[in-house]
Amino acid sequence: MNYLQKLSDTEIELMEEIWGYEQPVTSRELLNTFSTKGREWKSQTISTFLSRLVEKGFLHVTRRGRTNTYVPCISSADYKLQETQNVLDGLYEGSVKNLISALYDGEKLSSEDIAELKQWFSER
Repeated sequence: MNYLQKLSDTEIELMEEIWGYEQPVTSRELLNTFSTKGREWKSQTISTFLSRLVEKGFLHVTRRGRTNTYVPCISSADYKLQETQNVLDGLYEGSVKNLISALYDGEKLSSEDIAELKQWFSER
């Protein structure tokens, strides 16, 4: 997997929506979707974000008449895997044990979480 640039929170929000579509999506469709969620973006705003996502290699754009359609170049799962690996490598020296230890020491793991992890590891 090629390294892709990190996404901003808004870019992730936009990509999450695009990943939910099964076919190419237009900026108009995205504007309508976000409008129903109470997020009123201007057409130029969403166009700017979409252009950045194309430049960063997350989206492929196809011009159809006067309308651009967008499809993801990377799946949600692949992006999350890449970001997880970046965190693991950058903060925990590539060690899953160090990550889990940090969560445990920071009291972010409940007894239920630990039981789930044990169960998950035992099934592997």
